[in-house]
Amino acid sequence: MGLPALEFSDCCLDSPQFRDTLKSHEAELDKTNKFIKELIKDGKTLISALKNLSSAKRKFADSLNEFKFQCIGDAETDDEMCIARSLQEFATVLRNLEDERIRMIENASEVLITPLEKFRKEQIGAAKEAKKKYDKETEKYCGVLEKHLNLSSKKKEAHLHEADSQVDLVRQHFYEVSLEYVFKVQEVQERKMFEFVEPLLAFLQGLFTFYHHGYELAKDFSDFKTQLTISIQNTRNRFEGTRSEVESLMKKMKENPHEHKTISPYTMEGYLYVQEKRHFGTSWVKHYCTYQRESKRITMVPFDQKSGGKGGEDESVILKSCTRRKTDSIEKRFCFDVEAIDRPGVITMQALSEEDRRLWMEAMDGQEPVYNSNKDIQSEGTAQLDTIGFSIIRKCIHAVETRGINEQGLYRIVGVNSRVQKLLSVLMDPKTASETEVDICAEWEIKTITSALKTYLRMLPGPLMMYQFQRSFIKAAKLENQESRVSEIHALVHRLPEKNRQMLQLLMNHLANVANHHKQNLMTVANLGVVFGPTLLRPQEETVAAIMDIKFQNIVIEILIENHEKIFNTVPDALLTNTQQSLSWKKSNDSKPPSCSERPLTLFHTVQATEKQEQRNSLINSSLESVVSSNANSILNSNSPLQPVVNSSDPELEVVKPFRPSSPPPNLSPTSPLSPSWPMFSAPSSPMPTSSTSSDSSPISSPFRKAKALYACKAEHDSELSFTAGTVFDNDEEMRPSEKKQLAQGHTAIHPSQEPGWLEGTLNGKTGLIPENYVEFL
Repeated sequence: MGLPALEFSDCCLDSPQFRDTLKSHEAELDKTNKFIKELIKDGKTLISALKNLSSAKRKFADSLNEFKFQCIGDAETDDEMCIARSLQEFATVLRNLEDERIRMIENASEVLITPLEKFRKEQIGAAKEAKKKYDKETEKYCGVLEKHLNLSSKKKEAHLHEADSQVDLVRQHFYEVSLEYVFKVQEVQERKMFEFVEPLLAFLQGLFTFYHHGYELAKDFSDFKTQLTISIQNTRNRFEGTRSEVESLMKKMKENPHEHKTISPYTMEGYLYVQEKRHFGTSWVKHYCTYQRESKRITMVPFDQKSGGKGGEDESVILKSCTRRKTDSIEKRFCFDVEAIDRPGVITMQALSEEDRRLWMEAMDGQEPVYNSNKDIQSEGTAQLDTIGFSIIRKCIHAVETRGINEQGLYRIVGVNSRVQKLLSVLMDPKTASETEVDICAEWEIKTITSALKTYLRMLPGPLMMYQFQRSFIKAAKLENQESRVSEIHALVHRLPEKNRQMLQLLMNHLANVANHHKQNLMTVANLGVVFGPTLLRPQEETVAAIMDIKFQNIVIEILIENHEKIFNTVPDALLTNTQQSLSWKKSNDSKPPSCSERPLTLFHTVQATEKQEQRNSLINSSLESVVSSNANSILNSNSPLQPVVNSSDPELEVVKPFRPSSPPPNLSPTSPLSPSWPMFSAPSSPMPTSSTSSDSSPISSPFRKAKALYACKAEHDSELSFTAGTVFDNDEEMRPSEKKQLAQGHTAIHPSQEPGWLEGTLNGKTGLIPENYVEFL
């Protein structure tokens, strides 16, 4: 039930019922007043709490924005960059949200607190003042009335009339005050229906605006959230693969720690205890020592492994001699003495074991450094990129594409190892391998066939994309711009040997077909990159850093799959540019008379006759012209491999090779398209046996005494050597002791290499490859 109405007519009667009704209205006003007072208090508390919440969220956003992810390696994948950027994106969203919250808080004080306080003071306060006035007039009226009624009737008539008039005035005033009070009470009761509720509605509208802003932010954030979710999943998948690889490497290190040492720039390094003389006697201080054989420099760094800090300044000396300490000459074991040129006295050192001392002694005596041989951890089978190899891969691809292209987990689910090995033995059998038209029987499961394909690729002597280009492919994948990545990988693919490139093209066309059916087989381009990255682009040395680069190997494979038509069916821009420069350079030199430096890279062993000399020069000049023109045309007009034109009709010529001009074409480097890895200046695709009767035997296989560098070579890869023009090369297998001494003074040891177009040499303690067409054999 609601409150009964206050009738103005009842004000005159002022009946008990009227008074009860008035009291019920007054009680409702008191309750409303208390409620509004509490509501204002709670509203202020809420606003204060919202301010504290906003401040805490802003601090949280600042913490997110300040943190930066540090990934292992020198570059990050797109997924890792997305994840690293996510914290800043989170911080931006939170800050934007809190900006809207602050606007809501500032508005809440105006739309909620101020109107409620105003209603309480102006309306309810006015009703209370009217009540005080009404109570005062009631008391006055009642007092005058009682006094008037107590007048004696014996008073004079004039006096009585005057008293009656005065009572009437007080009654009229009381009646007016009563009417005003009733009016005010009813006004406040009606006003509270809108002036009290309206501020609450405005406050809620502010809340709704804030939450709607959050909804809009969530919509704007949706695209990044989807991208981030995919990146997180890809990174988790890569982590699982990387973790298993690192764990496998750790187990290998536990089992055979000496077979997995990292290749170091130092001849020898490790911890040694160095005897130091103190005023109270001698002490043995632990040092981390390095030794370089070329400079004979020993560097000693005092270091405490327990505290992880250096114990003093580094010291470096030049080795003069090294002598093993006899067991009976010192109390300590595994000791040896070192004499230095630039430091007086003898330095006594203690190795960690007898084997450790032997290694230090061998290194300081000038022995070759002990490095871990970079073995391929894969099985060494008879897998080759020959007719049989191409036949095996084609058969596997045909079986997959005709019978299992839609199988879920294609290439990711592995087959039973015994079955895989059995299938490979059947495919690699020379009797059946030559039958190119025979398909793989249906009895073999698709997972067995896919595992056989991957295993065969791992059984090759080296990865399909070659060790020497592994770092270049990784660097290309680390480029920031996607277009630059594709362009660089495009150029690198065309520097691969022809058979490697053909096999890679065959495989990428197939994987692109597999990826086109990803809705059925669930093998997206990213999943195929994870599967084939370590197989096609594995590093020569197995280290944690190499394992961290597996993600970039995967990216290379993804780029090859997504851009296989462009990469394998078009010529790289850099190749066209260099070829055009080469043709222009050749035309400009055709008009000049040949200089004395325009001679073949290899000496031709012929009889000492003038007519033979003239015949050879004529033959060589014609060969050069044919090579340059035919190779340039084939580069520009076809995708076929370039083949040098070699005329070996003279039985007295052992080898005929193209000229090396007096100066290289522009931008020529060992790794450019005109370098030895490119067929234009390459050696035969496989080493030929040496024979005095053969007319096309390679000088790589023939013994030689000396060679000289025609050009300076700046190495662009870890597998190459840098040297200057005029550097002398010696065959280290035929050197006499006196020549070895001269070799130590700056000459370069050199001998044949298994890489076509390259020689293997050692310069300043670094072993690497030398472009064959950069040297002249003497």
